[in-house]
Amino acid sequence: MRNMTIETERSAAQHASSALARIVRDYAADSGTIHFLGNDGLLHLAAASQGMPDHVLAIIKTIPVGKGMAGLAVERAKPVDACNIQTDTSGDVRPGAKATGLAGSIVVPIFDGDTVIGALGVANRSERTFSENEIAGLVDEGRKLAAARPRLSGAD
Repeated sequence: MRNMTIETERSAAQHASSALARIVRDYAADSGTIHFLGNDGLLHLAAASQGMPDHVLAIIKTIPVGKGMAGLAVERAKPVDACNIQTDTSGDVRPGAKATGLAGSIVVPIFDGDTVIGALGVANRSERTFSENEIAGLVDEGRKLAAARPRLSGAD
């Protein structure tokens, strides 16, 4: 049974990574992340774009709800964006996000029905404001992730 769990976890990670790569490409972004809520009430990193620095991955491995862009998107059940996270003064952007060196960023909640179960974030190296159509599309992508979500280690 343990081997089945390991295979399921591996499959879940591969699915999240391939979905994220497609979303980043489709939205002409440079980077992205997927987090899912665990039973511990924290957001757990399910996928991150290739090339994300190790020190950033360590910071974003688990995120409390209400903290940073991903945590706020989950808490508010609304997208959180920044035209330039490097110069943002809203208080929504945490040092971990700034450490990426990225600029234009958005994080949308991942909905399973009406329940928020995670966060999907994409970002660009340059300043960017996401259109209403792009935001709606990202929310739809999140719903697809929720529908296809296999069980993830630490997120059960």
